[in-house]
Amino acid sequence: MAKVVGVVAGIYILIRFVQPPLPFSLVFMYMSLTVIGVLVYVSIYDDVWHDFTLPIEEFFRGRADRGAVWKGIRLIVLVILPLFIGWGVYNKVKPSYNPPAEQRVVHPAPPFEVTGLNNPLRLRPEKYKDYIKLGSKVFFQNCFYCHGDRFDGAGHFAHGFNLPPANFMDAGTIAQLQESFVFWRVSTGGPGLPAESTPWNSAMPKWEDMLSAEERWAVVMYLYEQTGWKPRTWQ
Repeated sequence: MAKVVGVVAGIYILIRFVQPPLPFSLVFMYMSLTVIGVLVYVSIYDDVWHDFTLPIEEFFRGRADRGAVWKGIRLIVLVILPLFIGWGVYNKVKPSYNPPAEQRVVHPAPPFEVTGLNNPLRLRPEKYKDYIKLGSKVFFQNCFYCHGDRFDGAGHFAHGFNLPPANFMDAGTIAQLQESFVFWRVSTGGPGLPAESTPWNSAMPKWEDMLSAEERWAVVMYLYEQTGWKPRTWQ
């Protein structure tokens, strides 16, 4: 066992500190081949393999006659080291709430076909109340979980998103937008955002796959009705 460790360590030192230094990928490849070759060599004969695996078996079985030093090493390897590795993995995968270095576009440019699009439901003012009722139903079946029943972006699930859902009561959201833009954002959701909105893409689903065009226009009308804002127009 000691010879194997010595051979592997010696080869690592040799290739790690050679000049000019080798790239990490090459060092990793050489060391992988070294470990495979050493394992093949010690596994050819049964007695060599037994001598190689005996210290490993004794270590994991925990011989009582090894003393306090042996127990301390086992504690480090079997308890402290896994905890240290787990903590490192956790720090790697946990989400970061630091703002991105690059500038993010709050209201990205919609596709060309959305420009000049008008809400067809407003052409039938006699059915305005029906559309508002439909929009209310759509909102409270699908949207208020994130955007909240007060339209302030503080719904039940809002704390789980970064960035948080839009606050429609804020003057910087739908009050600054045309109905066609809001309809486009509702329809395409996060998957439809252009590149300038990354890396903080919206978590909103693609509602055009789940709601009809009438339902999407109706919920847009309902948002303006309930918040008191007026859609922005070219005039």
